[in-house]
Amino acid sequence: MLPIQVPAFQRICKLVLMSLLFVFFMISMESPAWPNQQEKPDMKDMPGMNHADMQGPTAPEDPAVVAKRLADKRESELNHHLAGVFVVLAGLFILGEDKLAKRWPLLRYAWPVCFLAAGLFLLIFSDTEIWPFGPQTPWYAITHNVEDLQHKTFAVILLALGYVEFERTRGRFKAAWTAWFFPIVGMAGAVLLLFHVHGGDMNAPGAMETMERIQKEHFWFASTGFGIALMNGLAETRSKWSQTFKYIWPTLLIVLGVLLIRYTE
Repeated sequence: MLPIQVPAFQRICKLVLMSLLFVFFMISMESPAWPNQQEKPDMKDMPGMNHADMQGPTAPEDPAVVAKRLADKRESELNHHLAGVFVVLAGLFILGEDKLAKRWPLLRYAWPVCFLAAGLFLLIFSDTEIWPFGPQTPWYAITHNVEDLQHKTFAVILLALGYVEFERTRGRFKAAWTAWFFPIVGMAGAVLLLFHVHGGDMNAPGAMETMERIQKEHFWFASTGFGIALMNGLAETRSKWSQTFKYIWPTLLIVLGVLLIRYTE
């Protein structure tokens, strides 16, 4: 473990400031994703409203629209589920690293590679309307669609975390501040999850219930991610509890992976 050193404190502060500025920039682009707690009047309870006149025949939905909605649902769920598999594997590799690395030394790099694989998958496959699968260019997508921008941002976060931890495992990154890259960037990613935009067809049956469920699921993703980042940072700080934190944060990583695997829209 790497203790905090005074010469690295200024670098850590700069990294924290950059992370916070980035998070606030992303927050400013969209309102929070958690459900609106302000109660709205129920239309059926409003006086003078003739509800019989409002219940007209419902036209059947266009089969093409239904098929597209189902395809988008399956794509989004697959992205979350596969990411969850990588996260669970990373947690397992971390917990078993001491024993596994003695027999297979290369497995020391397994958990950072899981992060790199998850980030690469999310970078390429998260939005199939973008080239090479769709007609939109990456630049057009991230400048015209906040959801696409956030997906690619999450991908970059995963790639950055995987790369830094991979280089730390190789022994190339030895500065004390690199030990705090994971908790700081991880917390920034957790906060960003609270403001994650999820596009959907609001004309679909049960659209409001679906969006509320998605928002709650992302709230738990964010809460668990914050706990992972916090425990990781405490594990890098010398204390009598540091060994305990070394087991807690990968356990929470597995919890996050399971939540992602159970994600449904």
